[in-house]
Amino acid sequence: MIYRHFASKPVSIIVECLEGDSVTERHRQLARELCQLEKQLRDMGLWSESTPSSEALASSQPFAVDTLTFLEWLQFIFLPRMQQRVDVSAPLPTACAIAPMVEEYFRGVSADSGALLALLASIDEILS
Repeated sequence: MIYRHFASKPVSIIVECLEGDSVTERHRQLARELCQLEKQLRDMGLWSESTPSSEALASSQPFAVDTLTFLEWLQFIFLPRMQQRVDVSAPLPTACAIAPMVEEYFRGVSADSGALLALLASIDEILS
């Protein structure tokens, strides 16, 4: 699965493409936040151009903790899966708690993760 990169396109254009009776406001909100999440990761220099191996992506562990860093999981597993659900208007999860993982990941690191944390908290709220 390949995640389409939207960071260079205005969010309003991407969200306008979501039409039809099965597209809910939650789908639209999530689409906006996923675009912003990619942009934030890129702006922070945390976006990777190298895709992990198929074996690493096939982990059955939560957050693929045995094969990926949290940021790799976010970019290569979470983002594509959520974008796919938005694209086909599939049911969205009814519970999500990713923001605490960002807090833990950046604990003791000097990087300013406030904007990233806010985005993931918003995604958690949309999906809960």
